[in-house]
Amino acid sequence: MAYKVIERRMIVPNIHELVIEASAGGLVKPGQFVIVRPDEKGERIPLSVSDFDPTRGVVTCFFQEVGETTSKLALLKAGDTIPTFVGPLGEASEIAHFGTVLLIGGCFGIGSIYPIAKAMKAAGNTVHVLIEARSSFLLYWEDRFEELVDGFHVITRDGTKGYKGHISKLPQILKNEELKPDRVIVNGCTFLMKRASDMTRELQIHTMVNMNPIMIDGTGMCGVCRLTVGGQTKFACVDGPDFDGHLVDWKEFLMRRKTYYEEEVTPLRKSGVGTEFHLSGKHKHKCLEKN
Repeated sequence: MAYKVIERRMIVPNIHELVIEASAGGLVKPGQFVIVRPDEKGERIPLSVSDFDPTRGVVTCFFQEVGETTSKLALLKAGDTIPTFVGPLGEASEIAHFGTVLLIGGCFGIGSIYPIAKAMKAAGNTVHVLIEARSSFLLYWEDRFEELVDGFHVITRDGTKGYKGHISKLPQILKNEELKPDRVIVNGCTFLMKRASDMTRELQIHTMVNMNPIMIDGTGMCGVCRLTVGGQTKFACVDGPDFDGHLVDWKEFLMRRKTYYEEEVTPLRKSGVGTEFHLSGKHKHKCLEKN
């Protein structure tokens, strides 16, 4: 069976929006993910779901080019097909009335916090969103969040928009905005989730992170996505992907994420597979993360 690509576009440098026609669109819940494969010989990769439309039967995901497989995805055009689309997978995010909820997103995580923000708002929470990037030209979907949530905040490393700095400024931002969240949820790269968890641990704010380890089957059979949470072995595909950020063994997780770095990146450099953006070398992306 083949799955039709409705749209694929680079929404900001090195981050792509992928819309796929799939009946699974009617089954997705906030926080879940899907697994896709660009061709018959391609790697299976997990992508967090950023939006879904049951009426149209489509699922929207964002991905970052980090290796050969994601570069093949980045070459897809509307009307193309992919051989593999599996999902929705994983447990949905816990949605309830917590009071004030702060959602933090960076990179591909900016998109994947959107359905959680909608669900949290529908559950009666006061919802604030904080997104971060190296510069303002790497931000996206700002209009969607501004229309939806009660407070919208930005951090950029170069200070071109919002607060200047990175997520370590979170305590200062909370103080300036007079914001006292009852729950924090973080989606994005490992650095963002780890540092945000470090900050909220000191502030004693319950924090959930959407983990994105290396993954193969997505059903708990292969064990590749295992991580340690609270001293126990967990599998992100069936036990997660959401976990308590204060209980994750981040040191172990970071080591496991580097396991196939050479196998992912070296073939890309040798094969020439990649978009014009990548091949130009003008904006080499430093965040080597899966999605």
